[in-house]
Amino acid sequence: MPTSIRGFVHERRRWVALIVVCFAMLMNTLDQTIVNVALPTIQRDLHFTQASLAWVIDAYLITFAGALLLAGRLGDLVGRKRVFLVGVALFTLASAACGAADTQALLIGARFAQGLGAALSSSVILAIIVADFPVPAERAKAMSSYILVAIGGGSLGLLVGGYVTQALSWHWIFFINLPIGIVTLVLGTVLIDENAGIGIHAGLDVGGALLSTGGMMLAVYAIVTSSQYGWRSAHTLAFAAGALVVLGAFVLLESRLRHPMMPLGVMKSPGLLTSSLVRGLMVIGMYSTFFIGVLYFQHVLGFDPVITGLAFLPQTLMVAVMSSGPIAAIMKRLGPKLTALGGLVVVAAGLALFATCGPHTAYFPQIFAAVLLIGFGAATAFTPLLTIAVASVPPKDAGIGSGIVNVSQQVAAVLSVAILGAVSTSHTASLLASGSSPIDALDGGYRLAFVVALISVLTAIVLGSFVLRRPASTRAPVPDGSFQAESETMIAEVM
Repeated sequence: MPTSIRGFVHERRRWVALIVVCFAMLMNTLDQTIVNVALPTIQRDLHFTQASLAWVIDAYLITFAGALLLAGRLGDLVGRKRVFLVGVALFTLASAACGAADTQALLIGARFAQGLGAALSSSVILAIIVADFPVPAERAKAMSSYILVAIGGGSLGLLVGGYVTQALSWHWIFFINLPIGIVTLVLGTVLIDENAGIGIHAGLDVGGALLSTGGMMLAVYAIVTSSQYGWRSAHTLAFAAGALVVLGAFVLLESRLRHPMMPLGVMKSPGLLTSSLVRGLMVIGMYSTFFIGVLYFQHVLGFDPVITGLAFLPQTLMVAVMSSGPIAAIMKRLGPKLTALGGLVVVAAGLALFATCGPHTAYFPQIFAAVLLIGFGAATAFTPLLTIAVASVPPKDAGIGSGIVNVSQQVAAVLSVAILGAVSTSHTASLLASGSSPIDALDGGYRLAFVVALISVLTAIVLGSFVLRRPASTRAPVPDGSFQAESETMIAEVM
């Protein structure tokens, strides 16, 4: 085949492969919100109690967040394509089991499996994108596509979940994953290039795998059940302490092994932890719209599930518009740090509008503007924060680096639901006790939750102003032309 034709085919393959991995990310993101609007119907059909119903959400979150580090490292060891395809296959099969579930046990068990499949596939997506798009301008476009699905999929899930539940049944919110999963599996097998894994012998760390996964699951379990038992309860404190002990043992073990599952040197990569912390604080604020916003629309404003989903559509559209090119242009002009901080300021403005809403606030113009601003700000901030996070991670550790990035986001999302839910419930109960009407009490609880979300984003702005740094571009070249060198060039060019 002539070189020019081969190059054209390769170019097309990369962009189609990007669509394939984004489809997998879309399934994973949809399933974090699509179930929310169907919970009342699921509770009625399968006779869940209010306490046991939470496991429909929590089972997915526990295995998803808990297995991300292990899944990312497996991609480095045995090949990211292989891990991605296994994850998609498991997620698709588990979705079929969820849709066919006629008992509580089957649904919750299948949700655990779904979370594991999501962890396997999503943990390596960033690493696949980085490997396929080494040119700075192209990588920025590819990252923007990833952000579109990562953010827009959440609000799309609310719309799809409401419509499908009303038009068909809750079973179909899981069955719609089947054709997407099958197409993703087939095209991914053909189009995604496999990296040469460093081999099991270079990092088979069974103890580290068990400790990291167990510790993360204990931590997420403590968080998601805190709303039921209370933050200061013996149950929550015991599991939180257990998580700290297990994760501490994991770090100690990794520091002593020649081939650890997570080389601790990765944690020293400039920007990885700092940008992940800033992004986590933003996620706590942003996810308030998917959780508290849904409750506010339905319980205070009286929206049905489909109208609730439509209310979030401007956010999805704004993310799509920003991800189509403007973010890369803004980054090139302002640099990643200023672009991220500007996006955070816009998110804060949107949350401030939500915090001042009331029972009689019309959707236009205030709520519409709030939703629009949060979509604009989140899309603007996510890409530069991801760019900074992965800029200096060595190529051989790109999978574990991607896992760390995903863990920070998922744990922040879990914290958002737990903290904002507790704040809202407590303040609503207090207002009811003082004689407020049910609607006013709910509204007061939700608005306080939005204030807490706003404080989280403001903290991200202040913290980001001090800790976000551009990786040094003056380091000696890396012999293997690594991702570190390429990413430093990317940062330098967009600065």
